Amino acid sequence: MPNLPPEELSHLLARIALRDRAAFRALHDACAPKLFGICLRLLRDRREAEDALQEIFVKIWHGADRFATTVGNPSAWLNAVARNHAIDRLRQRKARYDGLDSARELADPAPGPEAQAITSDDGRRIDDCLGRLVPERAEAIRLAYVEGETYLDLSQRYDVPLNTMRTWLRRGLLQLRDCLAPVA
Repeated sequence: MPNLPPEELSHLLARIALRDRAAFRALHDACAPKLFGICLRLLRDRREAEDALQEIFVKIWHGADRFATTVGNPSAWLNAVARNHAIDRLRQRKARYDGLDSARELADPAPGPEAQAITSDDGRRIDDCLGRLVPERAEAIRLAYVEGETYLDLSQRYDVPLNTMRTWLRRGLLQLRDCLAPVA
């Protein structure tokens, strides 16, 4: 997240778990632009992304005690909360109507926070690491974790068994984790 090292993010999450409003405000100020970028990239609708962002911060407020500082990266946890919530909203939208393609046309074409998040150092590192994977597996990871496609959809798209697709995604994520790990 911008300007905050992982230790400080972890500390803020720990204080939020204790219902510290000042810590919550600091976390919101530091992380809202990037989390909004994630929502906007997935939902492709500014108003819906704004609504989703509010709901995400409610989830963070109520779920900060679930973040294990000894296990995970706080930035990754926050990004996952945002991504998962946006994907849930996409699935709800998909269930309501089949016109996702028409919804994409409604998105504001002007560059916004999502463009800034993509061009950030984290975005470049992720793209570089994805470039090291077998191209079809990198694309499957993008479709699953950015576009929200299900494992079943992907297995049908690539004409591979469902368990093979799960293995592709799991191994690809492990390779990404190793590639993105800080050099000690």
